[in-house]
Amino acid sequence: MGWNTWNKFGCNVSEELIRGAADSMVKSGMKDAGYQYIVIDDCWQVERDKDGNIIPDAKHFPNGMKAVGDYIHSVGLKFGIYSDAGEKTCERRPGSLGHEYQDAMRYASWGVDYLKEDWCNTTTQDAKSAYALMRKALDATGRPIVLSICEWGSHQPWLWGKESGGNLWRTTGDIQDRWEGKKEWRPGSCCSYGVLAIVDAQDGIESYAGPGHWNDPDMLEVGNGGLTDEENKSHFSLWAMLAAPLMAGNDLRTMRPEVHDILTNKEVIAIDQDALGIEGKPVRRDSDAEVFSRPLVGGNRAVLLLNRGTSEKEISVSWEDLGYPAHFSANVRDLWQHKDLGKFSGKFSALVAPHGVVMLTVKP
Repeated sequence: MGWNTWNKFGCNVSEELIRGAADSMVKSGMKDAGYQYIVIDDCWQVERDKDGNIIPDAKHFPNGMKAVGDYIHSVGLKFGIYSDAGEKTCERRPGSLGHEYQDAMRYASWGVDYLKEDWCNTTTQDAKSAYALMRKALDATGRPIVLSICEWGSHQPWLWGKESGGNLWRTTGDIQDRWEGKKEWRPGSCCSYGVLAIVDAQDGIESYAGPGHWNDPDMLEVGNGGLTDEENKSHFSLWAMLAAPLMAGNDLRTMRPEVHDILTNKEVIAIDQDALGIEGKPVRRDSDAEVFSRPLVGGNRAVLLLNRGTSEKEISVSWEDLGYPAHFSANVRDLWQHKDLGKFSGKFSALVAPHGVVMLTVKP
């Protein structure tokens, strides 16, 4: 759980922005809700010196990256940074190819706790080997550093990401701030994804996720303006059901109360962070109505009723959909209303708003 600069700010990163985000994460209650990492994405780096050391942008980070990391740590948070497995990053800044150990030592000296490693400009490299090399380089520093594999699902990283030492791996191309659909990045090159397109791309890979090695459906667009508040709530709920990393991507300094309340819903976050670590999946589909289920510690279930359509729908879930006997009686709680709904036998039904969700726990 954390925050990353890319979705809102792109290349417009600076020490001032990072300090402001760290302060806001603490003051808003996001830190108390479980968010830990402040991650600077692409464009913090400009070149290498004569010895091959990576050089930060002195104009935007005048005190250097160690000072940035020290500040993040001083408010009780962790420091994340970005690189690329190729010669250049996606924004044509220096990548890590041929400098993996050198970069890892430098990051560790700055106090880095998290590395997002992208896959632009990589030519003939083998993805599994490239990320395994960076994992070895990070381990050689003696500092525990999370490795976020970001090769967009191109080489099925769920099959090898854990073996290569990744803690999370992107399963698709980049998320875009919209409800549905896919768009080409450029002609003949796939794709940026709306929320529902990313959710659909998780089908069949649920079993590869677990504690310490997660499928990553990309960062959150909650609060960036392309989604309604109903869609923001659905987006956040779906990521929680998918046991996804929760990396906020909005401007924490200016977020509306409605956005704050979505990002800090501790009952929904508790589902995302459930210690069993089993990724949820669809158990029923009926046109635009969909039911997701996720097993929880203690034998309970998290359930999501999703309305993909444009009109209100009644959506039902049967206990048999959840793997329970039909005759069971179960307590149902609504995690957005923060309300116990009572005991139900056999099934539960609710009206669900267009592009909305009802998120529940079901406890026999």
